[in-house]
Order: sequence, then C-alpha cells, then structure tokens
Amino acid sequence: MERRRCTSCSERFGRSVVSVGLDVYDLNVFTGNLLFAIGRAIRRPAKVRWAAVFALAERAGLDAIPIVATTTFFIGAVVALLGANILSDFGAQVFVVDLIGIAVLREFNVVVTALLLAGRSASAFAAEIGAMKMKQEIDAMQVLGVDPFDALVLPRFMALLFITPLLTFVATLAGLAGGLVVTWGVLDLGPTLFLQRMIDDVGVMHFWVGLSKAPVLAGVIAAIGCRQGMEVGGDVESLGRGVTSAVVQAIFATILIDAIFALIYMKLDI
Repeated sequence: MERRRCTSCSERFGRSVVSVGLDVYDLNVFTGNLLFAIGRAIRRPAKVRWAAVFALAERAGLDAIPIVATTTFFIGAVVALLGANILSDFGAQVFVVDLIGIAVLREFNVVVTALLLAGRSASAFAAEIGAMKMKQEIDAMQVLGVDPFDALVLPRFMALLFITPLLTFVATLAGLAGGLVVTWGVLDLGPTLFLQRMIDDVGVMHFWVGLSKAPVLAGVIAAIGCRQGMEVGGDVESLGRGVTSAVVQAIFATILIDAIFALIYMKLDI
C-alpha cells in the first residue's frame, strides 16, 4: 500500500515536471515567433496591418480611459486620506502632497493601468484568438500563406504598446486630481500650494520612472493574452482555461515586473 502511494506521488511529480518543461518550451517558441514578427515589421513597416493596430488601440486603450481615470482618481483620494490621518498626528500635513506625488507618479498610475489592462485586454485577446483557433480559422490562414503572428499577434502587441503610455498619463492626472480634491477639502491645502509643492519637492523624475515601466508591462500583457489564445484547443473548456490563465498570468507578471523595476531603481538610487 505504501509502495503504491509513493509510486503515485512520483508519477504526479513527474507529470508536473514534464508539464512545466513543455510550457517553458511553448513559451520559448511563442517568444521566438513574436520576435521574428517584430523584426519583419521593423524591416518592412508597410507590411504591418496598421488599420488593425489603430482599431485595436482604440478598443483596448481609448475605451478603457473612463475606468482607468475613475479607478486612479479614487486611489489618489484614498492615499491622500490615509496620509492626512497619519501625518496630522505629527503636524506634518503638508507632506501629504509629497506622499501623493511619489505614490501616484511612481507606482499607482502604471500598476493600476496594467492591472486593468490585464483583466480587460489580456482576456479579450485570449478569447478572440482562442475562438478563431476553435473555429480553425487560424489553420485556414496558414493554408492561405498568412502568418497568424503577423495578422493577429503583432497588431495586438503594437496596439497595447502604443496606448499604454497614454493610459498611464491619464491615470497620473486622475490620481493627482483625486489627491488634490481630498487635500483641498480635508486639509485646506489649495491647488496653488499643491501644484507648487508637487513641482518643487516631488519633481518630474518620478513621473518618468513610472512611465518607463509602461511599455514593458504592455508588451508582457499583450504577449500573455495572445499566447494563451494560441494555446486554445478545440473545445470550450480549453477556451475558458486560456482566458482565466491569461488574466492570472498577466496580473502576476505585472506585480513581479513592478517589483523588479523597484529593485533596479533602488540600486540605481533613482
């Protein structure tokens, strides 16, 4: 009995190792194909499906502006409320502006934008490509000599790459507006003092630090969504697993990449 149990555990462990190995192999294959598609686009920009890129940028990016702005507005307001409650005990209410500026400009603007895109765009990319895979439309494209990476993956990758910095900028303005409203209403710090302290003490460097993460996060989120769509099989169950995996992996990747950037900038003293 004990021997059977050990054999079963070893078998499950072996299957898990094989599954992880195959997943890593598929990831490398997808990354290689995507890099080749990017190289072809750089070499021949006229071959890029620009109409699809702009349409996807509007759908995945511009349509997300209301939810991104609303979410970051309330996050900026919450940061201001927490800072006001804590710093008021030490008579340092004016430093709430610094807290809002650093938190919103460095972290919350790009992280919240990336998390919303992970739930909104990564799942949409996985569902769209996965549905085409189920209907064998991708196989038909390959028979006709059309590369699915050029027709489906690259436009989505470029659309998210172009639109995420814009969404991050909108999130920055909304987060600062939320903090301004709270500091003005609770601490009676007017807009003039808020903006002047933001310029003098916080500076523009924190904004560029946060914005530098946007293209990396956008590329990773788009790649994860498209890859999960390409991995969908011929049944609805695999489509559901692909969409779920796309969201979970994109959220995990966002948090991990942000932590890596934080460590790098800390080492560089930026």
